[in-house]
Amino acid sequence: MHIRQANKEDLAKCLAIDPSYITDRVWQLMEQARSDETTLTFRLARLPRPLRVEYPRTLQDLGTSLDKGECLLVAEEDGRVGGFIDLVIAPWHETAWLRHLVVVEPLRRHGIGARLLRAALSWGEDSGLCTIMAECQTKNYPAIALYQKNGFLFCGYNDRYYTNKDIALFFAHALRK
Repeated sequence: MHIRQANKEDLAKCLAIDPSYITDRVWQLMEQARSDETTLTFRLARLPRPLRVEYPRTLQDLGTSLDKGECLLVAEEDGRVGGFIDLVIAPWHETAWLRHLVVVEPLRRHGIGARLLRAALSWGEDSGLCTIMAECQTKNYPAIALYQKNGFLFCGYNDRYYTNKDIALFFAHALRK
């Protein structure tokens, strides 16, 4: 697979990829509140059986990255798009937010997501950014493992982030020391 900047012709191919995923683990949030403190713990838990999870957002905003000249990269081979990564810049704090990272199901767990992620990190460095931020559902253990394996650090959560009431986890990768 060759990683390259996407073009308008790639959009339909990207939109055709099913972004749902299968997971067998989740990060469970446990909260313990006392009068003077609140303790939060995330615990990795194995599910009794694999679970297919719907992607929590729409892909219809992909074209905005192209229009703005931001980062939309595709993994392509023989004219077939096998995955893509989409970042949007928040210029006021020199950060890009990883909005989408999707790989076609038969090609998952073959290193394509990691290659797209590394290419996006390189794009961020070349663009003079300080940080790449990523968010995902607590159910998206494949993404969590990918982020952590590639140097992203857990930096927060929001239990009111998604409209479906899932908890969002936030990970950051510093591009400058």
